Amino acid sequence: MSDCSPIEVRQSLEALYRSDSSRILASLVRLLGDLDLAEDAMQEAFSVALNVWQKGGIPENPRPWLISTARFKAIDVMRRRSRSDTAQRNIVLHIEAQQFANSQIEEEIEDDRLRLIFICCHPSLPPEAQVALTLRELCGLTTEEIARAFLVAPPTLAQRIVRAKATIREKRIPFEVPGPRDLPQRLGGVLQVIYLVFNEGYSATAGTEVTRLDLTREAIRLGRLLYELLPEPEVMGLLALMLLQDSRSASRTSSAGDLVLLEQQNRALWNKEQIAEGVALVEGALASHSFGPYTLQAAIAAVHAEADSTAATDWRQIVMLYDRLLRIQRSPVIELNRAVAIAMYRGPESGLGLIDELLARGELENYHLAHATRGDLCRRLGRTAEARSSYERALALVQQEPERRFLRERLRSLQEIL
Repeated sequence: MSDCSPIEVRQSLEALYRSDSSRILASLVRLLGDLDLAEDAMQEAFSVALNVWQKGGIPENPRPWLISTARFKAIDVMRRRSRSDTAQRNIVLHIEAQQFANSQIEEEIEDDRLRLIFICCHPSLPPEAQVALTLRELCGLTTEEIARAFLVAPPTLAQRIVRAKATIREKRIPFEVPGPRDLPQRLGGVLQVIYLVFNEGYSATAGTEVTRLDLTREAIRLGRLLYELLPEPEVMGLLALMLLQDSRSASRTSSAGDLVLLEQQNRALWNKEQIAEGVALVEGALASHSFGPYTLQAAIAAVHAEADSTAATDWRQIVMLYDRLLRIQRSPVIELNRAVAIAMYRGPESGLGLIDELLARGELENYHLAHATRGDLCRRLGRTAEARSSYERALALVQQEPERRFLRERLRSLQEIL
């Protein structure tokens, strides 16, 4: 090791934080048994490294160095706390007695990250807390970044994280991967959290942009991590689904930020590498014969991705895949998507009848896309007054500005017809 300039050390630490902070934190949680303490100790270790590495140089294996330094810092903190607390003193003695070696860290670190995923997505935590904690601890996003992404005030988001950590402590949620009996149910929760993050990035609930690339990238990164650690068929399916949907990102908005529908997108802009990777993952998941809803949704996305145009899309196959999907996961939104596919396969009248049935049930009454879709089918059938009414209802519900502009434009075009 040789002396390094402050700039070199800072750049190295920033790169390490981006690439390895979740690994370091996960190992510290295992070693210390306390998420808050692990977080504070990791931040302290990075601060120490900024000064020490300028004089002694960057270690050959910086990750174990940071974990070891953080562990000792945490032990110092716990010693101070333990002066009047016998139970805390026993915990300190236990942590000090643990065997600790760099080789052990490298062997266990990936298992630690998998354990941390299951802690952040534990069913004892409310869904919004699971999302916040996952982005904070596994992606390293700041509280302000997460709050901005989900249009929540930073203090509100911070409270969710604080309450989540308190729940983990109070319920003594174990730092472990669920056993074979509990894994399928718990894995479903983890996949749902990752897909919630992706969906908020892919089609933002509100705001001035259609997509939030920062969130879609973080969700795909989490999907890759989970697939690397736990290559189950549905993990493959979710990763495939996100890659295939994200492959269209460059074509989903115009240069002015306006929404571009699938049938009007420039398919030359679609990311062919992501499509190839996603299709390969779908095929692998389908070959397992133990796949679920994410794999079937990915298979639908693959049919879209491999078609040269909307007209050349195999709508019959998409309808069949939706039929199969509904057998294992009945959802009004999936039924709406199936109705759109049927409209493309059999004609708008068939799809419109199904959407009217859905709206009559009341489950999608406040879902703007159901009304916008109905408006589009009525427009295609020449039922202009009905189309206008549906578009107006969708406009009253929508919160995203590009979608609002799109609906206003549709209403203007209908006014010209009238």
